[in-house]
Amino acid sequence: MEKILILDFGSQYTQLIARRVREMNVYCEIIPFNKISSMTPDIKGVILSGSPFSVKQEDALRLDLDIIAGKVPLLGICYGAQLMADFYGGEVARSEKREYGKATLSHQANTDSFFAEASVHSQVWMSHGDTILRLPDGFEVLASTESIPIAAFRASNGRFQTPVYGIQFHPEVYHTLEGFQFLKNFVLDICNCTGDWTPAHFVEETILALRQQIGAEKVIMALSGGVDSTVAAVLLHKAIGKQLFCFFVDNGLLRKNEFTDVLDSYQHMGLNIEGVDAKQRFYDALKGISNPEEKRKVIGRMFIEVFEEESHAHPECHWLGQGTIYPDVIESVSVHGPSVTIKSHHNVGGLPDKLKLKLIEPLRMLFKDEVRRVGKELGISDTILKRHPFPGPGLGIRILGEISPEKVHMLQEADAIYINKLRQSGLYDQVWQAGTILLPIQSVGVMGDERTYEQTVALRAVNSTDGMTAEWSQLPYTFLAEVSSEIINQVKGVNRVVYDISTKPPATIEWE
Repeated sequence: MEKILILDFGSQYTQLIARRVREMNVYCEIIPFNKISSMTPDIKGVILSGSPFSVKQEDALRLDLDIIAGKVPLLGICYGAQLMADFYGGEVARSEKREYGKATLSHQANTDSFFAEASVHSQVWMSHGDTILRLPDGFEVLASTESIPIAAFRASNGRFQTPVYGIQFHPEVYHTLEGFQFLKNFVLDICNCTGDWTPAHFVEETILALRQQIGAEKVIMALSGGVDSTVAAVLLHKAIGKQLFCFFVDNGLLRKNEFTDVLDSYQHMGLNIEGVDAKQRFYDALKGISNPEEKRKVIGRMFIEVFEEESHAHPECHWLGQGTIYPDVIESVSVHGPSVTIKSHHNVGGLPDKLKLKLIEPLRMLFKDEVRRVGKELGISDTILKRHPFPGPGLGIRILGEISPEKVHMLQEADAIYINKLRQSGLYDQVWQAGTILLPIQSVGVMGDERTYEQTVALRAVNSTDGMTAEWSQLPYTFLAEVSSEIINQVKGVNRVVYDISTKPPATIEWE
């Protein structure tokens, strides 16, 4: 299978490059810059990412570019371009001020394939602290901006056997208006990729590979009701049928009726699945715990205990299925290593070693939007595919403070009203994620002739593409008024509703 290789130098935009390439139906992989030693026949081209580092630093991230240049087409973006210029003998220096923001690309070499079908003057996005003052011998300028004489360049004919390009702007971000066209020109025209890596292609290949990998052995898998685990399970089911055993745990922290609804939908899909009622065990373990990080750890530990019991009850299973997706994989092997923990994530990391199970992850090379497209190809309903992200610890981190069955019931009722109203109003699909939070705050209210002193709930709705950043959703005032009125009238114990208008950053999407 043909692929584009993206070498990561630590840029915050590296995943965006991959997403743009994948949008062309071309397979690509991200690997750390120092993990490449040779070109394999399946690599059709290489892209060097940007970086927060400077090539002028003593400990700059360096690479022997002769491994790539002349073997396959090469594109350096920002740091990648500066590294290229420095490596081949050009002059790179720290800019007097950081070049950041929108700029207009001009003086383009319109006959060059890289600029095919692009405007003569095109808006691009800059973000770098170094600048190229002089190109190496055998390289030529293709484009400039008002402040940067060398905004794009290439190796002259004859310098290498394959094309080499460098650009000092970011084509992968939306602010570069024709950035996708530039990348498309590089990937499809210059690298000659066919663009046939479609969801149907992925499904067909993956099912065959899973059958070959698993053989006659059996797989155990815990499902969450979310997109990733569901699509992974259906792929496995298509490949090995009843050799896959799934279970769905009711930890008492799911949304209203979610356990029965999701279990029913899985059974209608033909999955070999059983439900596990562990509500009371989770409530007992969480009793008296208010710290959000402690709650996450307890929920994760209890899930592992349940998983171990299910695994021991099915000793015939030799594989563990997981819905791991590509951002998780990239994070674990990035230039910087795993990110600093802002909060613990609810997953089953570590289980394969403890239970001696082999790991199978059918989606580990897909982004979230690609998972949804594969799910559609598999015939999974939009009810699951378009479901908002829901945290692993569930309502456990939407109840601020200590958890109790009474609080869970109160929050489930309020949340059901909110989510149902979003669906009825046609707003659900316009929002990336929505949920209700039960606050540890009581306030005075008046109902009829009585004074009340009851709970407050906060409504949260955000718009995002990947959850890394998020804007609060500007839901109509009339809609919020209706939701507030219905919650206060119907949910016993709640007399106040507020709406969260914080962005991420500085806030997070979840409150805990």
